[in-house]
Amino acid sequence: MQKLTLVKVGGKVVENQDSLSSLLVHFSKIAGSKVLIHGGGRSATALAKQMGIETTMVEGRRITNKEMLKIVTMVYGGFVNKNIVAQLQALGIQALGLTGADLNYMEAIKRPVLNIDYGFVGDITKVNIELLCPLVEQNIVPVLAPLSHDGSGQILNTNADTIAAETAIAFSKHFQTELIYCFEMPGVLKDSNDKTSIIPNLTLNEFKKYQEQGIINAGMIPKLDNSFRALNKGVNNIRITNIEGLTSGGTTLKI
Repeated sequence: MQKLTLVKVGGKVVENQDSLSSLLVHFSKIAGSKVLIHGGGRSATALAKQMGIETTMVEGRRITNKEMLKIVTMVYGGFVNKNIVAQLQALGIQALGLTGADLNYMEAIKRPVLNIDYGFVGDITKVNIELLCPLVEQNIVPVLAPLSHDGSGQILNTNADTIAAETAIAFSKHFQTELIYCFEMPGVLKDSNDKTSIIPNLTLNEFKKYQEQGIINAGMIPKLDNSFRALNKGVNNIRITNIEGLTSGGTTLKI
């Protein structure tokens, strides 16, 4: 089975030109077929501020009202996505920027209102990657923005880590898949203030133990929840690392 590497890159990396350029050079050196999934939340927040639109976050998740939806669509599906595509083309990589509405590849429903109304935030219901597979087989690199749609004309803001995990799961039916979460740290750390304290291998039981002890906390928890779910659903390998660790290194997750 053909190997496919999916790299999800966080906002702190894509929103700094130097780190983005370094990331894309390292990404271009990954052998074989590949997919890039990106965030861009800080750019959305900055543009919203310039336009006088208030940003509201609840437990790290963005409340997406109608005006904020316009912002994230412009930023994620427009500037950030096409900036990455243009720079990949400059590196000799044929890239195609997509949202979940393109090729109907990522369907979602508007998140139901329970205790919090998140607005136009999408919970993924179906991933249709059948039309993406031929692109990947032709060495075209899909560059996926964190936007889904509901099939009735509504764009929805969707967590990029979740999109990466669900896309990797869908591709795992057709490819031998490796998912790499790339962010500013070299891996999952025992001490957030010590970048040398990398946990080289992490099982689900160890993750739960570290979570109970408060060693793993905050934004790393949903990232690891997504990762272990993807491993259980057929993704072959998952690593969490930084730019320098794209080809090897970081934290490898194990069932």
